[in-house]
Amino acid sequence: MSEGVGVLTVEFKTNLLAPAQGQELIARGKVVRSGRTITVCQAEAFMQVAGAETLVATMIATIMTVRDRPNVVG
Repeated sequence: MSEGVGVLTVEFKTNLLAPAQGQELIARGKVVRSGRTITVCQAEAFMQVAGAETLVATMIATIMTVRDRPNVVG
């Protein structure tokens, strides 16, 4: 998102697939589609054990961009 732009979460879904056991947690995220108002993001989390990665969680989120609105800090 651009600096100074607010965001709201429209939808957020996480699937926990396996126990997170190992030496290192690796998370990879990407923007699936970025529109003028709605952005869809996806991420996966892996645990690394002896060089092998095991998928432990997935996430998909829909984010709404909020422009032209004063920031409220409370």
